[in-house]
Amino acid sequence: MKVLISGATGLIGHEVSARLRQQGHQVSLLVRNASHATPNDLVWWPSQPLPSAALANFDAIIHLAGRPVATMWTTKARQEIRDSRVLGTGNLATAAAEAFRSKGTPHTFISASAIGYYGSRGDEELVESSIPGLGFLADVCRQWEAAAQPASDAGIRVVQLRTSIVLSPVSGALQQMLPIFRLGLGGRFGSGHQWWSWIGLNDAARAYIFALENPQLHGAVNLAVPDAVTNAEFTRTLARVLHRPAFFAVPAIVLRAMAGEMAEEMLLSSQCVVPRQLIEHGFRFEDEDLEVALRKMLG
Repeated sequence: MKVLISGATGLIGHEVSARLRQQGHQVSLLVRNASHATPNDLVWWPSQPLPSAALANFDAIIHLAGRPVATMWTTKARQEIRDSRVLGTGNLATAAAEAFRSKGTPHTFISASAIGYYGSRGDEELVESSIPGLGFLADVCRQWEAAAQPASDAGIRVVQLRTSIVLSPVSGALQQMLPIFRLGLGGRFGSGHQWWSWIGLNDAARAYIFALENPQLHGAVNLAVPDAVTNAEFTRTLARVLHRPAFFAVPAIVLRAMAGEMAEEMLLSSQCVVPRQLIEHGFRFEDEDLEVALRKMLG
């Protein structure tokens, strides 16, 4: 299969592209720097339209590009976070739709989304049919997913993977937490009662390829293990794996003072996500237990 990937330098994108190549698929990248492009890659700028003819050469598109959200949400950062997802997805989906109507390819459009779609929902179990929540991330995710509508309208199979916290020691939330926890200074965030839904990088990459190779799967798909944990359980488990105490706690008021709304929506929000679509379509998680997964990742 010929697959075009955006955001291939990111945590999930790098892993997915490597695995696809290992499985014999022909992988090309959407890149913004022409000097980094190979003859098989396409140069693009997410805010600009793409020539549809170029996309007709691919069987599928995996779209992962987007500005990182783990930053201070200044007015400029908010606009960049939103535009990098909404404009990029819209331009890519529109070009894919035109190519599909003309040539019948690409037939699959897989786009990243996030469980931020649900907002903070306490102890409510969240499945793909749950209504969207409130907040900046929820608004971005709604617009992000809606931007893929041109591809769906054209008849392309669209899958939108609502990603939870992806665990890897080399990048993301776990990497940022490790130095503090290794010093024995880690602990819960706020009350610690908030649900943290997570997935290991290995299963996240496998799920993207599962979505690519299973034509029955479409629409929103929750990317999280079946059993979420609370933040208190997560931090206790991480400390135990590292053989360190977890006596400390960062009060919610301190997190809000340091990172504002970003802390509220990413560290203190509660999202108990259930991956109903993946389970019903036969996906098998390899790393469901948090402690086992952390020990595997951290050696």
